[in-house]
Amino acid sequence: MVYKRSRGETLFSWLNIGFMLTLCFVTLYPFIYILFASLSDPIEMARFRGMLFYPQGFSLEAYKAVLENPMVTTGYRNTLVYVIAGTAINLIMTTLGAYALSRRNVYFSNPIMLIIVITMVFHGGLIPSFLLINNLGLLNTPWALLLPGAINSFNLIIMRTAFQGIPVSLEESARIDGANDWTILIRIILPLSMPVVAVMILWYAVGHWNSYFNALIYLRDRELFPLQLVLREILISNSTDNMMTGAATSDRLDIGVTIKYATIIVSTLPILVLYPFLQKYFVQGVLIGALKE
Repeated sequence: MVYKRSRGETLFSWLNIGFMLTLCFVTLYPFIYILFASLSDPIEMARFRGMLFYPQGFSLEAYKAVLENPMVTTGYRNTLVYVIAGTAINLIMTTLGAYALSRRNVYFSNPIMLIIVITMVFHGGLIPSFLLINNLGLLNTPWALLLPGAINSFNLIIMRTAFQGIPVSLEESARIDGANDWTILIRIILPLSMPVVAVMILWYAVGHWNSYFNALIYLRDRELFPLQLVLREILISNSTDNMMTGAATSDRLDIGVTIKYATIIVSTLPILVLYPFLQKYFVQGVLIGALKE
């Protein structure tokens, strides 16, 4: 039996398709503009006005200037260290906390969860946090970026809910066979919660990659700056002069604009490459962590 749609249903389908295509275009066009602008000839780009759908000329001068800048290289190295080390610390601490609070034989788990939820609404603020970091001797060290945010309360709640959804019978069977908590966590709980673990890795890694405010507050040594703080200096402080040593004075303004676009692409590309590999776990992991039967 062939179902024939009415005119209203057909019109709605076409309007829905048009709306989704428009939404995709509005979402993707800023990135496409930045990509084409970064590949454009600086002088041609300086003269161009309007919407950009292809590079104006073609030049890799901006990317050459960005990749030859030692601060960008140092920022990349520091950011990779912060992302890898920070995500590992986040994942370990969140997993341990979620497992402990998801066990039914843990005393005061509900009051502890209430305290954790309160921290999502109320916090001490910037000045007490700065004083705490300073008194602990973490100021101007990488630990100032890694330790204060070791556990995200929202992520902890999601992972705890996912762990609670695993049948208790599996844990009881493992304990009969002599398994302890470490064995249950590593060999039973985590393998059954890989979608949630993948989502945690994605959220924490993206958070560390995009973070710049904590580095702006706690770091003074430029050798410790992450890439996003270097990007901030280039985009906001217009510090592109040291990246154009070979350019004439009259061309520096034009090249500086394309350098900003190229810096955005260079700083965004790794996350765009990583996301498709974890995206398939995203929806499933969030649903598992957010819903409980």
